[in-house]
Amino acid sequence: MDIAQARYASGFTHIIDGKPATSPTTTWVINPSTGEPFAQVPIATKAQLEQTVAAAERAFTSWSAKTWQERADVLRALAVLIERHAESFVELIMREVGKDRHSATFEVGGAPEGLSKSASHKLEEEVVTSEPGRTSKIRYRPYGVCAAAIAFNFPLFFCILKLSHALLAGNCLILKTSPTAPCVSLKFVELAQSVVPPGVLSVLCGGDELGQWLVQHPRIMRFSFTGSTATGKAVMREAAAGVKSLTLELGGNDPAIVLPDADIKKVAQHLLIGATNNAGQQCFAMKRIFIHEDIYDAVRDEIVALAKQAKVGDPFDAETIIGPVQNRRVYEKLKGLVADCKARGYNIAYEGEAGMAGSKGYFIPITIIDNPPDNARIVREEQFGPIIPLLKWKDDNEVVVRANDTEYGLNASIWGSNMVRIQNIADKLYVGTVWINEWAAMHPDLPFLGVKHSGVGVENSKHGFLSWVYPQAYVCRESLNGALTEPEPEQPSRDAQSRSGLWA
Repeated sequence: MDIAQARYASGFTHIIDGKPATSPTTTWVINPSTGEPFAQVPIATKAQLEQTVAAAERAFTSWSAKTWQERADVLRALAVLIERHAESFVELIMREVGKDRHSATFEVGGAPEGLSKSASHKLEEEVVTSEPGRTSKIRYRPYGVCAAAIAFNFPLFFCILKLSHALLAGNCLILKTSPTAPCVSLKFVELAQSVVPPGVLSVLCGGDELGQWLVQHPRIMRFSFTGSTATGKAVMREAAAGVKSLTLELGGNDPAIVLPDADIKKVAQHLLIGATNNAGQQCFAMKRIFIHEDIYDAVRDEIVALAKQAKVGDPFDAETIIGPVQNRRVYEKLKGLVADCKARGYNIAYEGEAGMAGSKGYFIPITIIDNPPDNARIVREEQFGPIIPLLKWKDDNEVVVRANDTEYGLNASIWGSNMVRIQNIADKLYVGTVWINEWAAMHPDLPFLGVKHSGVGVENSKHGFLSWVYPQAYVCRESLNGALTEPEPEQPSRDAQSRSGLWA
């Protein structure tokens, strides 16, 4: 371990009741660029989880009693905190996630804006009826102690996405780090203690066992998860026993549809970036690129030409465009997908070079698969890496059917000039977000969600904010003066009477 790495070896702890905490068991965090350990982190015990929940419960009474403005001010203070430590976060993301400097800077740079925008959201009480002596209204109440799991690919972004609305609504939040990329989350919550009261925002490091404890815990009222669909299904099963409120932001197999009138050179740039940014480790990355047969060869060749110029290597090298994938599990899966393509005789339009000389890092070269069949693994599965299947299409209805032919439904993008034709295709896509002539255009006021196996619930925007509260009907009669009468029961319809035994 060199000197630069050694300074990260210690100093990462849980935060419980506003204070750092270690554990009897620790584990090493692997730098994906070298395949070597660079930091040591604790693994939370069940007793530490109980301490964290108890601290959050104590904090909830006073935190939920604060005004919207007071809690919004805390979010704005967190934004200032990130700006003050921006360069340190960039370097840490590069080291533990493997992002190139541009991508890491983009993640850190967007965090303060996300916090500030979220701080502007507010849920006002809604008066339903107002009559002499009685008022009926809807008000929004926090759940209490909540928890959220952070994914490895955007460790700071997901911290902000989860906590901003959770805390603004008056909840207390326990963050669970990614087991392979925990350092950014641990360091952020440590620094945040200078801004938030003890117990309001905590963080625990651990793996699947900790996640299971959080979901099963009877006093954790809500759980928000970002990760794979397979794990999301397991979370949903575990949460069912406690009838727990959930948000699941899961996988995607996003189609990009290129019309024959698209600008070939410009669209090729967008497609390559959309498929390989952050080494393809984005739920919203372009996973299947459908190119109209009239321009298929030209777009393919332009993507290949651009891919040849993209350096895959050390994130700290200024010339690097794409770093390694973040962990060995993803690395081995991607190698298996490439091997499957070759074994089945699919045409490989391009397979680049990647890595650092003598490194054990998890580098996957940009690989472009030329028109594989729709039932190929590389088309059916979410690859989560820089392996790009290009698919040829001819008819608009055909490409819609093929784009929708997946268990996922996260995002899609459409590229071209004929807006009538584009709109017709967009209206038929079964996804949470459609981008037209752009990609990954997100905003704090736009909802982010998936349909089908891509998720349950909403993140971001006022719709995501609503996930962190429950609506309460509040009916107030000012006085008990006057006779109280029982409401007249409704007489069931004949149809209702015929069905009355259905649920008996």
